[in-house]
Amino acid sequence: MRLLVFGMGYAARAIERRLVPHGWRVMGTTRDGRDDTLCFDDADRVRFEARQATAIVSSVPPGADGDPVLTTYRDVLDRATLGYLSSTGVYGDAGGGWVDESAPLLGRRETRNAADLEWLALGARVFRLPGIYGPGRSALDKVAAGDAHQVDRPGQVFSRVHVDDIADGVARGLNAPGGAYNLSDDLPAPQNDVVAYAAELLGMPPPPFVALETLSPMARAFWAENRRVANGRAKRVLGWRPAYPDYRLGLRALNATASPASASAAPAPASNDQR
Repeated sequence: MRLLVFGMGYAARAIERRLVPHGWRVMGTTRDGRDDTLCFDDADRVRFEARQATAIVSSVPPGADGDPVLTTYRDVLDRATLGYLSSTGVYGDAGGGWVDESAPLLGRRETRNAADLEWLALGARVFRLPGIYGPGRSALDKVAAGDAHQVDRPGQVFSRVHVDDIADGVARGLNAPGGAYNLSDDLPAPQNDVVAYAAELLGMPPPPFVALETLSPMARAFWAENRRVANGRAKRVLGWRPAYPDYRLGLRALNATASPASASAAPAPASNDQR
C-alpha cells in the first residue's frame, strides 16, 4: 500500500504516523523537497510516485490561480483512491448555526470552494477540517509564548479538531465511499473559553482582551465567521469517533505529555501550503 501526499505538512505527518505501522509506504511533496520529501516541481519523480500510489491525498490549498495539484498533476490522479484536506471555511458564516455536508458552499474564498467541488467531482474523499490543533500548535503554546489574547465577541463559537483525529478519519476514509466528510470535535465553543482553559492548565492568568479592529485582516476574517460543524456523517459512514471530542480533553492530553521545552515553544505556522 503506497500513499502519495501532496503537501507534507503538519496534518500530513500525522497521517503518515497513523498509516506506516499498518504497512503503508508514504511519500510526500514539499515546495523544495526538504528532508525526505519530493520537490513539488520535480514532475518526473512526482508522476512516477503518483502512478505507483494506492492512494493520493492532497493538503495543498488553492492559490489565486486555483489548485496547483489539479493544475499540474490531474493527469495522474485517475488510478488511485483520492483524498483532499479541505476546510470548513467553505461553509462561510452560519450565524452560529449548525452546518453539515449538505450545506451550501458560501465561503469567502471562491478558489477554496471551487477546489473542494473539483476534488468531489473526481470522486475524492473530501475531509473538511475546522481549526487544527495538536502538539506544538495549540492554545497552550500560544499562552505559554505570550501570543494569546481574547476578543470580546459574545455568542461567537468555532469548531476544532485534534490532528490525531484527522489522521484517524483520513485512514478510515481511504476505505470509504467518495464524498465530503466533516472531521470536527463534538463541542463547538468560544475561542475565549479555549484560551482561558489553556491558561488555567498552565497556571497562568488569562490573556488580555483585545479589540477586533486591532487584529490582522486574516484574524478579523476568522472572527467574522460563526458556525457549529456537525460530524455525524463521518461517524456513520467511516465509523470514526474523535479521541478528543472536546477541547478540554485535547488540551489536557497535550499538557500532560508536553516537555518544558515544547510547552514554551512558539506555535507552528498555520499554512498547510507546503506542496
